[in-house]
Formats: sequence, structure tokens, C-alpha cells
Amino acid sequence: MILASDLKRGLIFQLDGAPCLVLDISLQSPTARGGNTLVKTKYRNLLTGQVLSKAFKSGDKLDEADFARNKGQYLYAASASEGVFMNLETYDQFEISGDLFDDIKGYLTDGLEVTLGIFNEQVVSIELPLTVELTVTETAPSIKNATATAQTKEAILETGLSLQVPGYLESGERIKVDTREGRFISRC
Repeated sequence: MILASDLKRGLIFQLDGAPCLVLDISLQSPTARGGNTLVKTKYRNLLTGQVLSKAFKSGDKLDEADFARNKGQYLYAASASEGVFMNLETYDQFEISGDLFDDIKGYLTDGLEVTLGIFNEQVVSIELPLTVELTVTETAPSIKNATATAQTKEAILETGLSLQVPGYLESGERIKVDTREGRFISRC
């Protein structure tokens, strides 16, 4: 059991049978008449992906989630909408599809190490590294004086991801991409 007053950002608790990740937390002091301090939380339901808010009294007890973060690896795409991941600690393999896979497939290359969030022996979240290195497969020819004018152009990467890159890049170059914002960082 976890006390609501012990909640902090990044902690995972169980609410209504689902693991929930605390995104933000704030305390509201009791009124002049007394009462309990309120713990206002913003959390993500890891089964549905919904971001919700809820207030708890500081003395409320919450269930701990049977949740584990394990090192994992992306193995291959089983289809356009499904990928296979392996838990590097137990060597169990999981086929992931739906929104969980669709949201990250543009950053996945065979062998990429990720963090798997496992709840009741099922993967409910996948955390990518902060940056990944990908190859530009298709883009317009380089633009003259692109460094002076900070022009960008669209590029298609080896995974099918499309993003804006500086005008001086050419097809075949390796670049670093920020996985949180889906933007170009630098050449490799």
C-alpha cells in the first residue's frame, strides 16, 4: 500500500485495476476549518493511455501496481502494424500492435534497446531511448546556402518516418532524431 501523501512524479500505482503513472502532483493545504491536505494528481492510465486527474486525501491508501520495468529489445516487424520485442532479462517475446506500436514504429530499427513496462505479464508501455540514429533514404537535393538561411526540407528515413531536416542534408546520411519530439538533432 502507498499513502497518497507519498506519491511523486514517475511513481506507478494501481487504480481500478490498471497501472497508473504519476505525471504531475500538487498539494492543496487544508482550509481554516481543518481537514485533510488534498493531493491532486495528474496521471496516465498505462492500459488505455488516457491522461486523467484525481484528488486524494493525504491519508488515503493506494494499491501498489504489479509493474516492472525491464530492459528489452526490438527484434523485427511482424507486419506493418505489429512488432516483436524481447525481454532481455527473461528472453520472453511479445507481439505488440495497436497504438502502442504505431506511436513508436518510426523510430525502431532491428536490435534497438528499449525499456518495457510489464503489468500482469503483458507489455503496457515501451520507453524509447531519448535519441536514435537513422539514415536519410529520400530527400530533395541539398539547397545552396542552406546553412546561412536555416532552410529546412522534408526527409524520409529508413523506418518510413518523415520529418523536417536542414537543407544541406543529402540522402544516405545518418542523423540523430529526438524520440520525444520527433525532430532532427544533428548529423552523426
